[in-house]
Amino acid sequence: MENRELKNLKTKYLGRNLLFFETIGSTQKELKTLENPKNGTIIMANHQASGIGTHDRKWFTGTGKNIAMSFVLLPNCKLQKIENLTVCIAECMINALKSLYQVELSIKIPNDIYFCGKKVGGILTESVSKAEKVQKIYIGIGLNVNQEEFAEDLSKIATSLKIEFGRNFDREEIIVEFLNQFEEKFEEMMR
Repeated sequence: MENRELKNLKTKYLGRNLLFFETIGSTQKELKTLENPKNGTIIMANHQASGIGTHDRKWFTGTGKNIAMSFVLLPNCKLQKIENLTVCIAECMINALKSLYQVELSIKIPNDIYFCGKKVGGILTESVSKAEKVQKIYIGIGLNVNQEEFAEDLSKIATSLKIEFGRNFDREEIIVEFLNQFEEKFEEMMR
């Protein structure tokens, strides 16, 4: 594990504390082991050995090709304020890709990112509440970026940006643009 900094990050707190792993079991599970994490702490990995999706499904992550990250928010807000959070996250990722690369993706409500009927990414949102207040939100994002092939059973349902658009994409650039956009939207939700 190493501490890293993201270039061109304009956020106040999101991504300011970044823990990077070459290989990890699951960014989401690792994030939950941190005691008293700072608001906006991100765990990122080049490879996830046992990434998780919704309903405890396995999320496949190739080595050094895709985005595998989780971050924590500490909002101390009522549950109603975060009702549309997962969709907001998906919209911010889609908008980040559109503004950087003019790529048009869609959302399969509430938590999947699609292109032409195939899954490109997924979002896992888990919250911890106490006395009707949301204390922590763990958000995991998996995005198939530069992967060039999938196992046969996955190739019918999953794809990557590289497969669909025939070029390499900069993972850090995507993450930074997403974080910059999402922090702003999240702040609006909290008002």
